[in-house]
Amino acid sequence: MEINKKKIINDPVFGFIKLESDLIFDIIEHPYFQRLRRIKQLGLTNIVFPGANHTRFEHALGCVFLMRSAVSNLRLKGVKITEEESEAVSATILLHDIGHGPFSHTLENSIVEVSHEDISDFFIEELNSQFNGKLTLAINIFRNKYHKKFLHQLVSGQMDIDRLDYLRRDSFYTGVIEGSIGSDRIIKMMNVFNDMIVFEGKGVYSVEDFLMSRRLMYWQVYLHKTVIVADNILLNILKRARELTRNGVCVPAPFVLSVFLHNKIESDCFLSKEKSTGRSYLSIFAELDDNDIITSVKEWQHHDDFILSFLSRCLIERRLFKIVLKKDPIAENFITNVKKKIIDYFHVGEEDLHYFLMMNFVENATYSMDESKIYVQFKSGMVKELSEVSDINLANMSCKERKYFVCYPKELDIN
Repeated sequence: MEINKKKIINDPVFGFIKLESDLIFDIIEHPYFQRLRRIKQLGLTNIVFPGANHTRFEHALGCVFLMRSAVSNLRLKGVKITEEESEAVSATILLHDIGHGPFSHTLENSIVEVSHEDISDFFIEELNSQFNGKLTLAINIFRNKYHKKFLHQLVSGQMDIDRLDYLRRDSFYTGVIEGSIGSDRIIKMMNVFNDMIVFEGKGVYSVEDFLMSRRLMYWQVYLHKTVIVADNILLNILKRARELTRNGVCVPAPFVLSVFLHNKIESDCFLSKEKSTGRSYLSIFAELDDNDIITSVKEWQHHDDFILSFLSRCLIERRLFKIVLKKDPIAENFITNVKKKIIDYFHVGEEDLHYFLMMNFVENATYSMDESKIYVQFKSGMVKELSEVSDINLANMSCKERKYFVCYPKELDIN
């Protein structure tokens, strides 16, 4: 029976999204892509913003919608984009996040020591094999090896389609209206000059608004202090589970998680086969999602290991650590005092202090002078880099804003 692949999806952010390609429909239906329904876009951010339960699946669909809009707009301005290229760049943006593991960025390089970009590359190669080469052009665009470089810019750049969707979508679901952007206007201001994406001069304020909204979303949502705490507790839970497992301690977990707790998996062996099943680590990773992690953490609350059970209870019961977040490095005498109190209170050795005392920094830049820069084209035809024409001092704001943090259990009496 022939399947109707021209579906319409009702998206709460953009309204009705039409799937106008059989290839796009087939990708969405594939189990690799369906896994994204079970991976939250913002990880543990819902611990602060209860509405932030949207998934990578929704984000990817929104990106396809915006990519179609961008392609249509560029065609109206005389940019030559064939139907094959349009479908390929849509497939590329649809698959750009397919390599994300559970809780997205929170657990990146922790379950496997491979970046989500590399895992995405592995997935796309495998899908291309299953789809008889139909994703070859999409792969070339993804890797920036296609001669029309502006197509890659739409997928990966400082004002790419990915960011246009996640800022608007994350703002919508968190209720942080400061992050809302005019994605429609930004797309209408796009053009191509010398094979690169440029923005019309009258769109400068919209571009500036995008950059400032992204900055606000980072410090108000993505790097919110409570989110930092929750993320680090979850990271330490998995580190402890992995340490115990590799030392021969029984740590119950679903098979798809247990495989990665037992084995150190890096890029060069990600496509190799796991011994007990004969399946590739990629195919096992394709079944791993948020549910496996949360189910395990719930179980680990009752584990005999005090560190694993304590951290697991803290996360499940939302008894999060206290955090000190500052623009300057945390004073050494303060850290020394916290260490002493942890040892006295929890009776742990110095080798386990890092599970109770989490120290690091977070950073973000409003505008990067190192990435592909943003260019503005005026009616005269003149093209200038954004920092030359913006009212915002982007040269200064290209420096990464850094904040240092220390997290420790609230049970400690620290003055």
